[in-house]
Amino acid sequence: MNVDNSLSPHGGVLVERVQPLRSADDVAGLTAIEVREQIVHECVNLAYGFFSPLTGFMGSADVASVADSMRLVSGYVWPIPIVLDVADAELRRAGVSVGDTVLLTHQGNPLATLEVSEIFAADLTELAGKVYATTEPAHPGVQRTLGYANRFVAGDITLVCEPVISPPFDRYWRTPAQLRAELDRLGWQRAVAHQTRNVPHSGHEYLMKGAFMEAQADGVLVSAVIGEKKVGDYIDEAIVLTHENLRAQGFFRDEIHRTTALLWDMRYAGPREAVFHALVRKNLGCTHHMFGRDHAGVGDYYGRYAAHEIFGELPDLGINSVLTLEWWYCPACGGVAYEGICGHPDTKQDLAGRLIRSIIDGGAEPAPQTLRAETLALVRECADEYGFGSPFVTERYLRERTPVLTIPPPP
Repeated sequence: MNVDNSLSPHGGVLVERVQPLRSADDVAGLTAIEVREQIVHECVNLAYGFFSPLTGFMGSADVASVADSMRLVSGYVWPIPIVLDVADAELRRAGVSVGDTVLLTHQGNPLATLEVSEIFAADLTELAGKVYATTEPAHPGVQRTLGYANRFVAGDITLVCEPVISPPFDRYWRTPAQLRAELDRLGWQRAVAHQTRNVPHSGHEYLMKGAFMEAQADGVLVSAVIGEKKVGDYIDEAIVLTHENLRAQGFFRDEIHRTTALLWDMRYAGPREAVFHALVRKNLGCTHHMFGRDHAGVGDYYGRYAAHEIFGELPDLGINSVLTLEWWYCPACGGVAYEGICGHPDTKQDLAGRLIRSIIDGGAEPAPQTLRAETLALVRECADEYGFGSPFVTERYLRERTPVLTIPPPP
C-alpha cells in the first residue's frame, strides 16, 4: 500500500493528539498507571506524530503483522512494535478493562490518557526473534523485549501535559509540525537526514557531505537519538552539542545544516531499525535519509550493509534512501578515503570504535583526518559537565543524569 509522496508524512496525514489539561479536575477519577521514561518518550512521539500513522499503542493484530511482515494491518510498512507493557497483577489491582479510559502518569503527574481497546499477552521470545533475528539475551533489544511485563495494553493516546525538555536538549527538540515549518522557512525542498547516536568523527562528516551532494540536497538534518542507551555509548549531551558545533565552527555552512533531537530508546535492530528511522524522518519532512555501514546494529548480529539490502525488499516508502559505503582513514592516501574509491583496504584505519575511543581517552590531540580538535575539546567539556568525568554512558550516568524531560503538574 503506498499513497504517500516524498513530502507527506507516513500514512498521508500527520497525527497530532495533544489536548492540554485546563486543570487536574479534567482527569479526576481516572485510574492512573505510572509509566517509565521509555513509555513517556513513546507517548510523546505518538501524540506529536513522530510515529504517524500510529495513534496509540499497538494491538495484537498489528504487533503480529509487524513482527511477521513489517507491515501494519492497514498495509503501511512499519518495522518495530510500539507497545505498552503492564503487569497483569497491576491491571487487576487497578481494575483496568477494555473500554476504560486510563490516565498514564510520570513523576506522579498526568501525562496522557489511553483509551483501552485490547489487553493481550504475547510470546516475548518469539517476538524478539522475529524483530531482532536473534533471541540471544546479550542483544540489548532482545534483553529489552524479554524484560517486558506479561501483558500489553493497546489503545489510542492523547497527551494531556506537554513535556518540558531539559537543557541542553531544549535547543534541539522540535515536534514534526514545528520542524516541517522550520525546513519550509529555510527553503529546504530536499532535506537529507543523518541518524546518529555518536559524536561525529571525520567519517561521519564525510558521510554527511557525500550524502548532501548525492541527494542534491538543500540541507542536512542531523537527527540525534536521545534516550536510554547501553553502557559504553556516547552520552546524549556530547552527541547533540558536538554535531551542532560542526556548523558553529564552519565545517558546514549555516544555511545547510541543523541539529535536532529525537526521543527514542535505541533497539539496535539493525535493518529493521533503519526502516523505522527512515519513516520517522519522513514524518519530520525529510525527503532523503542516508545509510552507511552497520546502521543501527550492535555486535555482529547483522551484516555490514544489511540496512542497504532491506530497502530492496520494500515498496516505495516515500523517502529516498542514500546508501553509502564506509569512510575510513587511509595512510597511503593521506586522508579520509571512501571504500568505493580507495585501493588500500589492507592499510585502512577504521574511524569508528577503538581508534576514536583511544583518541578521546588517551589525551593526545587527534589528526584532523580522524577527529577534529574542536570536537575533541567539546567532548571533554561534556564529560566533565554532564558525564561524571566520562563522555561514555556509565551505570552512574544512567542512574544520576539530569532527566531529558520532566512532566509538569497540571494547572
